[in-house]
Amino acid sequence: MNNNKYDQELDCKGLNCPLPILKTKKKVDTMETGQVLKMEATDPGSISDMNAWTRRTGNELVSHSEDSGIYTFFIKKS
Repeated sequence: MNNNKYDQELDCKGLNCPLPILKTKKKVDTMETGQVLKMEATDPGSISDMNAWTRRTGNELVSHSEDSGIYTFFIKKS
């Protein structure tokens, strides 16, 4: 299991593209610079989506992992 520290948590399990990204953006917008969001999704497309979104927005994808079809992302607001 990931032992990353995080400030906020977002459950996007069961949602398909583009909802996980939209909800992540909305959540990150409410956070302070340097805070970390833990987001969980079940959409396999969320890996490439999160990579593209963090590159485009300048936020940092600290790490991501997959376990039993659940994709967990740690995103640091920049």
